[in-house]
Formats: sequence, C-alpha cells, structure tokens
Amino acid sequence: MDAAVAQRTPAQRTLADDVLDGLTRPFKELPPKHFYDARGSALFEAICELPEYYPTRTEREILHAHAARILDAAATPEVFELGAGAATKTRVLLDTGRVKRYLPQDVSETALADTAATLRAEYPRLEVVPVTGDFEQDLDRVPPAEAPRLIVFLGGTIGNFLPGARRTFLRGLAAAMGPQDALLLGTDLVKDVDVLEAAYDDAAGVTAEFNRNVLHVINRDLGGEFDVHLFEHVAFFDPRHEWIEMRLRSRRAHTVHIADLDLHVSFERGEEMRTEISAKFRRSRVEADYAAAGLRLERWVTDPRGWFALSLARPAAVVPNES
Repeated sequence: MDAAVAQRTPAQRTLADDVLDGLTRPFKELPPKHFYDARGSALFEAICELPEYYPTRTEREILHAHAARILDAAATPEVFELGAGAATKTRVLLDTGRVKRYLPQDVSETALADTAATLRAEYPRLEVVPVTGDFEQDLDRVPPAEAPRLIVFLGGTIGNFLPGARRTFLRGLAAAMGPQDALLLGTDLVKDVDVLEAAYDDAAGVTAEFNRNVLHVINRDLGGEFDVHLFEHVAFFDPRHEWIEMRLRSRRAHTVHIADLDLHVSFERGEEMRTEISAKFRRSRVEADYAAAGLRLERWVTDPRGWFALSLARPAAVVPNES
C-alpha cells in the first residue's frame, strides 16, 4: 500500500475500490452508499419530507404502532443498528425505555460521534456504543453482545442489493447472530408504478440532486473532475425484476479524470451509469431470502395500505446447504 492510499480513511478506501471497480465495467455503476456524505445525508433528509416519498413516514408509522410488541417478541435489551445515520426512526424503539444498550454502526466516524453524543444527552440511561464501519464488510468489528441482540436494518436499504448479493449479505448476518438474536428488517413492498416512480423522481428535483451527489463525493475525496451538470437523473421501475433503478445519463460524450486513481473514464452521449437499485418486495420473496440465508420469518407487520413491511427473523435450526 502506497503512502497516499495508507492515509485514506476506511470510507475513502471503500470509495476508491468501488469507483475503480464500477467505472471500469462495460456497464458502469456505483453503489448507493456513497451518496451519504454530510451533503447527501441532508438531501436525503429533505427527500424524506417530500410528499412523493412515502417509505420513511410509512415505516415510522409501523414502528410507532408496533415498537413495544416487536421488542417484546425480540426479548432483548440490546439493539445493534446497521447504517444508523442519525438514528431517527430507531428513536421510536428507544422511546419505549426497553432498550438498555444501543450500538449504532455507520461508515462516517464524524456523523456517528454526533449521533452518539445526541443520544447520550436524550437518553441518559442508555448505553451507546458507536461502531464505525461498513455494514457490508465490517461485521467482525462489532463488539460482542452482552445479551441477546436485536439487529436492526431499516429504511428498505436491503433493497439496494442485487438478489445474489442480498442473500450473501443476509447469510453473513445469520452467521454473526447468536441463537437467541433476532433481525428486524424494513422492506418496501410492490405497489402502483406511478407511486413508486414519483418517490424516486420528485417534482422539486431533490432526488435528482441527491443522485448527482455521488459525483461531488468522488470529486472531493478522490480528485475527480466530474462536471455534475453533464449528467441528468433517470429513475424507472423495472417490472421484470420488481425494482426501481436510478441512473445518471451523460448529456454529451466526454472523458472524466479521477486523479487519485490515475483513471480516465469515457462517457458516450446518452450513456447511463447505474447508481442505485431499490428492490420492492412481496412477502414470499422475503421468506425465500430468509430461508436461503438460514433465517426463519417470525413476525410480519405492515401499514394499513400494505406499502411497507417490518419483519422479525431468527436463525433457523439448520442452515441450508449451499452445495
């Protein structure tokens, strides 16, 4: 590892690897986790307040209605949250007073420190143990459980994984869980296409700016020279895969230099780069993914419209043979 690489933060090293891999493929793509620097997180908070964007408020409604019963079913005073961010929705669980130890994980050490300080002030009896790391790669950095643990993965973020990667990720979670641990998973459900597409292509253009933020991140952290105005936001529902795709489309042919990677990336006019998939689920798909990962569905709750679901799962008695 050269000196420049060694001086990068873990988040910057992950970004560098993902950019080098994703922008040298025949069909270019970048993972959506790199939207979320401070600017991107602020944009996403704004998206959550838009009338078109139903997932956040719908998931929060389910949590308000079922938090106590979920924690009773999980039978644990310890919560570990993947990709916690500001822990906005998790506060619904914390407000019950039943959680004694909370471990928020996030890739941004600064944001995580701010979240931990805020929570300690708001919940003085709560033990807060921040865990810096990438939820795809750093489960081995999580401190040992002091009690049966509830792993929380909200926001429908599981839908950002391609199907094979999703099952691999869930299998990794299952392998890290103790026999009494549980997983609380948020999944967005299949619904009317107009509702889905509006949620990812709002009239105010906030999601478009959020989508282009990944280019700002590359410019700042890797010495990229993207002209972000040369890319337009694209979002559509793929009915065959039952997922939303977000892409950035090049307005004209041009080449981008990324100094830290010594990389030149050429774009044709109209060429699209995928920045996110957001799978929409049916209960049968969630159960199948759980079964493939060695987990069993224990509880399933939705909002009255059936737009979003929270499910509670535990390790199955026998892990499926993958051979």
